Amino acid sequence: MADILKEVPLKAVQVEALVVMKVIKHCSQTFPTTATGFLVGMDVQGTLQVTNSFPFPTVEIPNTDGHHDNNAASNLAAAAPRAKTNTVYQSDMIRNLREVNIDANNVGWYTSANMGNFVNLNMIENQYYYQKDLNERTVALVHDVSRSSQGSLSLRAFRLSPSFMAAYKEGKFTTESLQKSNLRYQDILVELPLQIHNSHLLTSFLHQLPSKPPAAELPFPANLAAISEKNPNSPGVPLYPNFDSLDLSIDPFLEKTCDLLLESIETHHTELNNYQYYQRQLGREQAKITAWQQKRKAENASRALSKQSPLPDDEWTRLFKLPQEPNRLEVMLNSRQVEQYARQVDGFTAGVTGKMFAVRSNLLPGEMEP
Repeated sequence: MADILKEVPLKAVQVEALVVMKVIKHCSQTFPTTATGFLVGMDVQGTLQVTNSFPFPTVEIPNTDGHHDNNAASNLAAAAPRAKTNTVYQSDMIRNLREVNIDANNVGWYTSANMGNFVNLNMIENQYYYQKDLNERTVALVHDVSRSSQGSLSLRAFRLSPSFMAAYKEGKFTTESLQKSNLRYQDILVELPLQIHNSHLLTSFLHQLPSKPPAAELPFPANLAAISEKNPNSPGVPLYPNFDSLDLSIDPFLEKTCDLLLESIETHHTELNNYQYYQRQLGREQAKITAWQQKRKAENASRALSKQSPLPDDEWTRLFKLPQEPNRLEVMLNSRQVEQYARQVDGFTAGVTGKMFAVRSNLLPGEMEP
């Protein structure tokens, strides 16, 4: 039966509403420090059902000179899913769940993010640890606290692609290996569609909350004030006039995302300069090796004429040391993060651009109609 389940690929992730609330609460309480925890559930015909979640225990960092290091706390929390103490805690929790006959299969872990900044080495190492050692059919849930504070829930499910798993297992991210495997930064993460599920009891309760619609036709309001009055027969909140949608101010999250995008682009240029420096240094060393080989070849030719034994041709490996190529993994992760920021900017500017085009005649005096 297990072999049959492994043959069915994961198609979607179904998260219980209670799990969503627990993840949101944990991530909001620890913000801006990274929050992590593990997920339990079961795999049903290619749909990963997440039925419960538990946060990892936090490690208190002593204050130094009266200051609390948030970066150190975030780094410890980001590495918590693969820590030995948390692995033992996770195993004990799953064993206790099995004793009370609750879904106790490890299906992944969750983490918090700030402004979409989650594509980093910690996330890759955590997900690789889960897919390789614990359970291959696991996912990573990413909850963006900043994005969700605007009113739209940001909860996404990711997995590492099989090609990236093979490349990370080999541990070689050089230009030659990337060309052979044809691995791109788009192939690092695979996003799965996510669906929030409510139990039948909760669904029945939600259907009983709103009152029944009136059978008779509602009278037309005489003025705007009549709509805002608390009338039991008045329409619901979505029909109220909402002037927030007419606000022309630039979203502050758009400005912050653009700053993060520029920082990622600067990091990309820094890595590019480092790689160009490596290429120049490699070219100089290869030129020295070529000159030495030609000189040794001429020496062996002259020694052959004088009937002397030739000198070895492989001494250049001891005399010259080629520079080591920088790891291309950081460049790939940064490129994937740039793509994530670009998509966020595109989503933020969609509404603002529409408003600007609507009031363009009032903003540009030269285009005002006579």
